[in-house]
Amino acid sequence: QVQLVESGGGLVQAGGSLRLSCAASGRTFGTYRMGWFRQAPGKEREFVATISWNGGSTAYADSVKGRFTISRDNAKNMLYLQMNSLKPEDTAVYYCAAYLRGDYVREAGYNYWGQGTQVTVSS
Repeated sequence: QVQLVESGGGLVQAGGSLRLSCAASGRTFGTYRMGWFRQAPGKEREFVATISWNGGSTAYADSVKGRFTISRDNAKNMLYLQMNSLKPEDTAVYYCAAYLRGDYVREAGYNYWGQGTQVTVSS
C-alpha cells in the first residue's frame, strides 16, 4: 500500500510558478507509475501528467504541455510537478496518484490518491 501527501499549493499570479510535491510512504513507491490529476470547481477530475516508475517516460495533457514538468526522486519517495507560466484556468485542486492498470490518462487506472492541494491562479 502507498500513502500519498501533496504539498506546495497556494495563490499565485498569472505567469507565475509553483512546485507541487507528493510525499509517498511505503517501500514500493519506486515500482509505481505515478500521475498528477486536477479538479476545478464544478468540473470532473482530469489528467495532468504521468511518469514511469524510473522517470524514463512522461506524458502530459495538451493543456499543460510545455509549461508543466513531472519528475520523481525514488530515493526520497517523492513526486514533483513544476508548474510554470500559470494561467487562471490552471486553478484547481491537484492530486497525485499511484497507477495500477489500464489507461494511465484516466483516473480509474489509479488506485492510491492523496488528499489534494489547492492551486489558485489570479489574473
